[in-house]
Amino acid sequence: MKTIARPVFAETEEKKSRFLAELVFHDDLAQRVSELRVLHPKANHHVTAYRYLNDQDQLIEHGKDDGEPSGTSGVPCLKVLQGRDLINVAVIVTRYFGGTKLGTGGLVRAYSGAANAVCNLAEIIDYIPQGEAELFASFSDAGTLEQACGQDGIDVLDRQFDTAGTRIKIAGPRDILTDLSERFPVPETD
Repeated sequence: MKTIARPVFAETEEKKSRFLAELVFHDDLAQRVSELRVLHPKANHHVTAYRYLNDQDQLIEHGKDDGEPSGTSGVPCLKVLQGRDLINVAVIVTRYFGGTKLGTGGLVRAYSGAANAVCNLAEIIDYIPQGEAELFASFSDAGTLEQACGQDGIDVLDRQFDTAGTRIKIAGPRDILTDLSERFPVPETD
């Protein structure tokens, strides 16, 4: 699976209709659509499609036509995301009507074309599942723990010290978290 490094924008045109496409992180979708509705009050449609993994690692995907004829916009955009195996992303295509009706086939081509255009500009990277973990080390091993938490991609969220040692909460790639959790397990309490 793949994802994007950062949000990206592209604009296409079909028979004088303008299609403003944005590829964003799924977590930012609702807020970005709200912003676009304010930024583009005269736009006719804000079509969306998304794919993400929920907390149980289930793939959730959907396309929304936002007033366009059923199946002519959201699903074609979703198919672009599926074809590129993108995850945890959303595409938003804002349409300004140009005065010429595109017809069903024209809408499908225009929306999938806009989604492809924005995906072509995106920096596509490998998707690496992320998570959080809590680690523990006695004071004699605290330096080793700190060094292990200094790896690229690991963010320290919290540090706590008590009489037994140090407890660190981290976020980062799940495979690294699993390894560190085995090396620095949190002792069980009664």
